[in-house]
Amino acid sequence: MEPLILLHGALGTSKQFDFILPQLKEYFDVYLLDFEGHGDAGPTDSPFRISYFSENVLGYMDEHSIDQANFFGYSMGGYVALVLAKNHPQRVKRVATLGTILLWDEEIAERECKYLHPERMKEKVPHFTEQLKERHLSGWERVVNSTRDMLQYLGENPEIRSDEWKQINCPLRFHLGDQDSTAGLGQTIKVYQKTNRSELMVLPNTGHPISEVDKELLVSSLEVFFREVSNPDPNGQPPKKNGRGN
Repeated sequence: MEPLILLHGALGTSKQFDFILPQLKEYFDVYLLDFEGHGDAGPTDSPFRISYFSENVLGYMDEHSIDQANFFGYSMGGYVALVLAKNHPQRVKRVATLGTILLWDEEIAERECKYLHPERMKEKVPHFTEQLKERHLSGWERVVNSTRDMLQYLGENPEIRSDEWKQINCPLRFHLGDQDSTAGLGQTIKVYQKTNRSELMVLPNTGHPISEVDKELLVSSLEVFFREVSNPDPNGQPPKKNGRGN
């Protein structure tokens, strides 16, 4: 079976995928990892950076003798997969994302960092902070603070600039909930239109949290996408978009 690597979102761990893992294992050789500083990966003295998380993935692939893989990334994990596809195309076969912010600037970063303050979170979302304590035994406050720092850095230094999307030549499928105000349909369509080999799948009655996704619909989409065989144009042109999922 084809290797499929799952990449988790910000503040999350690989356990975010537990609800679809049994179904995915029917079709793929599934691999999971926690980015450094998250979950079972333990603490790190380094700041959180998308480039460092990309190195985590490459190291994991080398350790498991994976030359090339398909990737499914939720939220931040999707962005890590796309950065890998841009910078290390020989290691990436296909990328599917879910609820991923694709275009970063300082305004978007400020919006996303607004509530990433441990004391404020304890007051406003105590149930969620208890979940974070269970996820990150090495210290959830550090994870939150490091994530805020990473997003601020990303707002000033996006890993994929607006003019670099055409450099990603592997097939892409962007999944987005129709009620996802975090990733946003508008910006996702902008990137979709900038790329040559992408597809857009809008999920009905779905917000940003991965827990809201219809797992049967998502798994079906991933199974079809990753099993498709590319049919490049004999003249060397990228295949035309078929509009599936639009």
